[in-house]
Amino acid sequence: MKRFYFSIIIISLLAFLFPNFISAQTHILSRQQCLEIALQDNPTVKIADWEVKKVNYAKKETLASVFPSIDFSTAYQRSIELQTIRMDFGGESQSLKMGSDNTWNIGFSASLPLIAPTLWKAIDISDTQILASLEDARASRLDLVNQVNKAYYALMLAVASKAVIQQNYDVALFNADIYQKQFENGTASEYDVLRSSVQVKNIEPELLQADIALKQCQLQLKVLMGISSEYDIMPDISLNDLTDEMWAYPIDNSISLQDNSSLRSLEIQKTLLSKNVTLKKFAWIPTLGASYNLSWTSLSNGSPFRNQQFNPYSYVGVALSVPIFSGGSKFYGLKQAQVQLKEIDLQKDYLINSLNMQVDLAIDNINREAAQISSSKESVLQAKKAYEIMQKSFEIGAASYLELRDAELANTSAQLVYLQAIYNYLVSSSELDLLLGKENLN
Repeated sequence: MKRFYFSIIIISLLAFLFPNFISAQTHILSRQQCLEIALQDNPTVKIADWEVKKVNYAKKETLASVFPSIDFSTAYQRSIELQTIRMDFGGESQSLKMGSDNTWNIGFSASLPLIAPTLWKAIDISDTQILASLEDARASRLDLVNQVNKAYYALMLAVASKAVIQQNYDVALFNADIYQKQFENGTASEYDVLRSSVQVKNIEPELLQADIALKQCQLQLKVLMGISSEYDIMPDISLNDLTDEMWAYPIDNSISLQDNSSLRSLEIQKTLLSKNVTLKKFAWIPTLGASYNLSWTSLSNGSPFRNQQFNPYSYVGVALSVPIFSGGSKFYGLKQAQVQLKEIDLQKDYLINSLNMQVDLAIDNINREAAQISSSKESVLQAKKAYEIMQKSFEIGAASYLELRDAELANTSAQLVYLQAIYNYLVSSSELDLLLGKENLN
C-alpha cells in the first residue's frame, strides 16, 4: 500500500518533468489492493466517518448538561428620570424621588441539575445514536466493497473479452493473408480475397468497442478508488484463474442475516425508539435543580466612573418543578412514540422476509451460474477443437471459407459466453456477501 503511494509520487514528479511519460503508466493491482485504496480515499467512506465523529460530539454536548453551568454577567443602567412616589404627611402630600443615576451589577451565577431523568435518558439515547452512525459507516464500507468488486470483475471481463476479439481479429487477418497468397498463385478468386478482407474490416469496430469498454471499466474503478484518471489500472489475474474457486453454494445453517447491515440498522432504530418511549414517560417525573449567585451592586449619582462602592450579594437555592397539566401534549407524545415502536416491528418482519427471498435468489443464481460455467467450459473445448480441425481443412482446401467462418463464430461465441458466466458468478457472490454483511475487509 505504501509502495503504491510512493510510486504515485514518483510518477507525478516524472509527469512534471516529462509530460509524455505519464501516458505509458499502467498499474497492475489486485482486487484487495483496489479495496484498500478505495476504503482510504473514497469520499463516501470519509463522509460516513465524519458522521460518526459528529454524533460523538453531539453526545459530549448532551453530557455537558450534567455538569454545573457557570456564567458571568455585568450590566450598567443610567437613569434618565428617577422614579417618583407621592406620600401624605399630616394631610400634606409630598413627592419624593427614589433611585440613583447609576446602577452597576457584576456577578457570577451557577446552576446544577440534581434530578433530571429526561437529561439522563438523552445521554443514553446519544450512545445508541453513535451505534447507528457506526452501522451507517459500516454499511457504506460494505456497499463500497461490493461496488469495487463488481467494477474489478467488469474490468477483468473487459480485458478477457478484448483478448478473445483480438484473437478473432488475428485469425481473420491470417485467413485474409492465405486468400491473398492463393489469389496470387491463381488458386483463389478475387471474390474470396474481397470477402476475407471485408471480414477483417467487420471485426475492427468490435475491437474498437472492446477497447472503449475496457477504458470505461478502468474509469469506473478509478472513480470508486478516488484516484486520478491519468493512471491506467489492470487486474493481476484473469477470469480463468478464478474458476477453481467456483462451485455451487451450499445451503446450510451458516447462512444467517444477523450481520446484514439493513437489519442491524433497523434493530438499532428499534432500540432508539424504545428508549424514546421511556424518555416520554420521564416527562412526568419532577425535576430538581440547584443554583448559586454571587454579585456586586453599586448605586451612585453623577459620573458613572467616580465614587463607586460595590456591595456584595449572594444566595443559594434549589428549585423543584412538578409537571401537573400540559393540555395532554405529554400523553399524546407518548402514544406517538409507542405507535412508532409498533411500526418498526412490522418493518422488521417485512425486511426479514424480503432479505430471505433475496438470499434464496442469490444462491439460486450462484448455483445456476456454477452449472453454466461447467457447461460453457466444455463447450469452449469442443468449439476450439472444431475450429482447429476446420482451420487445418481450410488450409489444405478441404473446407470452404463459410465453414471456417462458422467455426470461428462458434468458437468466439463459446468463449464470450464462458467469460460472461464467470463474471455473473463473481458478481452474484459479491451481492450475496453484501446481503449477509460479510466483512472481508479491515
